[in-house]
Amino acid sequence: MSEDLIVTREGPVGRLRLNRPKAIHALTREMCEGVLAALEDWRGDLSVEAVIIDHAEGRGFCAGGDIRLLAESGAGDGEAARGFFHAEYRMNHRLFTYAKPIVAFMDGITMGGGVGIAAPARFRVATENTRFAMPETGIGLFPDVGGGWYLSRLPGRMGEFLALTGHRLDGAEACALGLATHYLPASTLEEAKAVIIAAPQEIATTLDRLSTPAPEAKIMAYAAEIDCLFAADTLEEIIAALEADGGDWATRQLGILRAKSPQASKVSLRLLREGRLTTDFADEMRREYGVAAHVVQRPDFVEGVRALIVDKDNAPRWNPPMPEGVTDTMIDHIFAPLPEGQAWTPDDR
Repeated sequence: MSEDLIVTREGPVGRLRLNRPKAIHALTREMCEGVLAALEDWRGDLSVEAVIIDHAEGRGFCAGGDIRLLAESGAGDGEAARGFFHAEYRMNHRLFTYAKPIVAFMDGITMGGGVGIAAPARFRVATENTRFAMPETGIGLFPDVGGGWYLSRLPGRMGEFLALTGHRLDGAEACALGLATHYLPASTLEEAKAVIIAAPQEIATTLDRLSTPAPEAKIMAYAAEIDCLFAADTLEEIIAALEADGGDWATRQLGILRAKSPQASKVSLRLLREGRLTTDFADEMRREYGVAAHVVQRPDFVEGVRALIVDKDNAPRWNPPMPEGVTDTMIDHIFAPLPEGQAWTPDDR
């Protein structure tokens, strides 16, 4: 049986290939620790000049984390879930701070934990197959793996829109928003990788040469509406704005929001608000780990996974069921810092 993470060296390039095709390469703790170990091995090796991250086969780059494991752990003592998040966020941070250039090929589904791997890379390649999203509010979670950092830095209120609705961006839209640095036809990816391996000092030039003009970014046609309708800082006010608008697009977004966890939606809004003011990515990861440690053991996460992934009845029973029931005190508790001995740290030092 092949390994879930394939780590190889091809000349001056280190390669990390996600290899769980039946799970759309969803991350396990062992995969995260494998990425960390490889990056550490290559960090001081002068013969390794760059890193490529892609997937071995299948229809997506990475669909996220091992959600079933997290939910099962959250229903119990949460220890395995916290262990996963701790390793995953260390991987996210290591990728973000890595000195050597990293190229992530986001061909296909790139969601949740997949965004956490790709977003820190210096070069992020989208294709016509890319489907980029942070859909966590639909399972009672929130856009973690640095989502509070990346989404809060998008123009206008695009980050709030993506965080609350889980909207799927295509490759052209990801490029238009700066979430991807290059747009390449999927048919050229193997050529791009081969040239990068042959000349890792010229990655930017290679990707620029092989890039093609991206199609129209359809989401940009709604940017003004998003900035207006998602301008408020509270979930209740955003819902009221969508109700008052009454147009077809606003009505569709209203229906989407009403299907999401009210608790997760309020957590997401606060996460982006605080993330926008954060200047150190390690502080972002520390905050998100504390929030994740609390949220994973709350009813909405277990229920969201049951409804969308286990039973697939798509009828989650959120608790509280309405935004008004999610109090500021409840959100404050979720954001309360963990005791010093339990808090996330970027390394073992």
